[in-house]
Amino acid sequence: MTDTRAREDHGTFEYDPTALERRWRERWEEAGLYKTDEDESKPKHYALTMLPYPSGDLHVGHWYPMTPSDSHARFMRMNGYRVFFPIGFDAFGLPAENAAIKRGIHPRDWTYSNIENMRGQLRQMGAMFDLDAEVVTCDPEYYRWNQWFFIEFFKRGLAYRKQAPVDWCPNDNTTLAREQVIGPERVCERCGTPVVKKNLWQWLFRITDYADELLDFSKLDWPERVETLQRNWIGRSEGAEIRFAVPGYGDIEVFTTRPDTLFGATFFVMSPEHPAVDDITTDEQRAAVEAYKEHASRMSEIDRTDATREKTGVFTGAYATNPANGKPIPIYLADYVLMGYGTGAIMAVPGQDERDWEFAEKYDLPIVRTVKPPEDFDGKAYTGDGPAMNSGFLDGLGVEEAKAEMIRHLEETGRGGPTVTYRLRDWLISRQRYWGTPIPMIHCGECGTVPVPEEDLPVLLPEDAEFTPTGESPLKLREDFWRVECPQCGGPAERETDTMDTFMDSSWYQYRYLSPHYDEGPFDPERGRKWLPVDLYTGGVEHATMHLLYTRFFTKVMRDMGLVDFDEPMKRLFNQGTILGPDGQKMSKSRGNVVNPQEYVDRYGSDALRCYLMFIGPWNEGGPWDGGGFGGVSRWLRRAVSLASDAEGSTAEADPQEIGRRTNRLVKKVTEDVRDFRFNTAIAALMEHVNYLLAVKGRVAGEEWTEALKTFTLVLAPIAPHHAEQLWHDLGEKDSVHLQSWPGWDEAEISSETVTLIVQVNGKLRDRIEAPADLDEEGAKRLALGSSKVAAHTDGKTLRKTVYVPGRLVNLVVG
Repeated sequence: MTDTRAREDHGTFEYDPTALERRWRERWEEAGLYKTDEDESKPKHYALTMLPYPSGDLHVGHWYPMTPSDSHARFMRMNGYRVFFPIGFDAFGLPAENAAIKRGIHPRDWTYSNIENMRGQLRQMGAMFDLDAEVVTCDPEYYRWNQWFFIEFFKRGLAYRKQAPVDWCPNDNTTLAREQVIGPERVCERCGTPVVKKNLWQWLFRITDYADELLDFSKLDWPERVETLQRNWIGRSEGAEIRFAVPGYGDIEVFTTRPDTLFGATFFVMSPEHPAVDDITTDEQRAAVEAYKEHASRMSEIDRTDATREKTGVFTGAYATNPANGKPIPIYLADYVLMGYGTGAIMAVPGQDERDWEFAEKYDLPIVRTVKPPEDFDGKAYTGDGPAMNSGFLDGLGVEEAKAEMIRHLEETGRGGPTVTYRLRDWLISRQRYWGTPIPMIHCGECGTVPVPEEDLPVLLPEDAEFTPTGESPLKLREDFWRVECPQCGGPAERETDTMDTFMDSSWYQYRYLSPHYDEGPFDPERGRKWLPVDLYTGGVEHATMHLLYTRFFTKVMRDMGLVDFDEPMKRLFNQGTILGPDGQKMSKSRGNVVNPQEYVDRYGSDALRCYLMFIGPWNEGGPWDGGGFGGVSRWLRRAVSLASDAEGSTAEADPQEIGRRTNRLVKKVTEDVRDFRFNTAIAALMEHVNYLLAVKGRVAGEEWTEALKTFTLVLAPIAPHHAEQLWHDLGEKDSVHLQSWPGWDEAEISSETVTLIVQVNGKLRDRIEAPADLDEEGAKRLALGSSKVAAHTDGKTLRKTVYVPGRLVNLVVG
């Protein structure tokens, strides 16, 4: 990279981007330019981008979602909205605890040091964040309300405790978060010991109580992809619950969507983690069953459910009674049955299920077809429709009719009935680690489990915690923390030592932004009335089935508590793509491919980085990082801000109507593109317009030239805020450009001046785009390369040649 920190001369114009930007940031801060406008005569716009984790430095992966979100927020402000655009830090979590263990530093010190550093970097970004609204989720004044919500959930029956499987390191004697289990061998990241599954007492939230509501997306303007991911994750299925009697034990329930096949259930399969396993296993089979349970505990869910893997199992020695025909069927354990799905037990119908057929063939179990396949069917298990067979009173019925008849029979005999089940499981919120919100519950031998009184909140993390190499939570080792009196009877009791999943912090943070220091509730209801719900949320699609689902759940519970009067947390969601490292992989410190933006900011300025990230491709698609394009963006900004030097034209040779037409087209183009997050094509239009203005500079009458420059500066302002501010003041204006109104355009003047340009790549049609009728070849090439349809055929290739037929066609020859 070329160092551009030194001043560059352009005629009489001197350019130092870092000094320019620093000067304007200081003036904005002095003037309080980005304090939130509370004028209720204006329509509201609550703009929110996902808050970062304070891992040390802002990297390009932070800049990529934040700066376009800032540009859109600025655009809305200039369009007459009062805009609330806060930022904070999602500050609890595993990385800080790992830092404590590896570096010998307290996670609080590591976290706040990183936050202080990132605050400075956020300011350097030049975004219009309202920094007075900052939330830090590890601050006691924040996590106090995590604890308050937990207790409210408990009072409503939405928080409960039960035994649940966790990943356990037998060497370190501690539970592990999913991210601490690494590799296909599933070993502990700390010591390399193979991880096993173990049942522990855990706290959960009943998100399943809201499953049907969470399937209703009618009040959301969210991407279809997110809706599909959530719909599949919730996994609603209608079917039947069937109770199989196990002699000497009792009933074991299964769920099935195919009750019509019950006569073909020739064996019964249970998850190795099913709580009934130890009770039903015979002494003769116990050693084999224990060995198989150990084997299954070391496997990941992905491996266990891999349809291509050979099926394995073990006979328990027990039998269940098929309620359709009274026949005893053997009970097996199999690792492909998971305790987290359905009831953890299935009836196996090999005639109608390929997985069961494979298992039956391997263990020489009976196969009975219950649906007659077509005459030309030559496969094994038949999963299609057809008349029932070998099914007693169901014979001859079609599948749907047979389902209904079997459900009626199960109800009449007391062996089952219709039910709905979900793939969604309750949210396991317990974490056996230190750096998180302490769960505010107390276990008393006399009173049971009771909440900490509200007046005793927050339950604080002990500051002098000591971290052991095993990673075991210091809270378990601190008797002065966990040994307490019961708040109900005053007797000896023990405080809960689990802390909360960090997704708790991010499930409601958008509410706390409204009043981060409010102490009478989680947020000030008056501020809530003015601003809620969030109008636009931006962030990655990878959060679809966790954070974005949890925050919807949280809002629905808050509605039922009377805290809010709406159903969904964010009206509109826009997912940006992923910015990839130079190696083409997602940026990650563990991969070593994170790009530090600071060196680019120090040389080119933050506006150049903002514009470069928005220009590299469609924002919703992302793309690979390539710092080689920085020089072009930097030169464009320098040329743009130089336009005001010697701004008064000396002649009137250029067509005054032409500059008006081009300005109208620019305003319309940038307006529509920024509104719809097409930042790359907005910048392409701005670049093309700078070329035009430089070409006619000095040939346009002074007043027309100044007005054209002012309009250009206004539409540049959301994209490159520092440079637009400099240009605005160089034009003689006193107030900030960011306090001005967005310009309009004359549609009648534009409509006759555009054409539909055919875009080809290597001679093949790839897109049609609207373009100015007098567009030159360079402008046509920029527009074509800015098309997402075209990018799919040009990314990673070299542009060899451009063939341009003005007003008709542009052909990009790549190789």
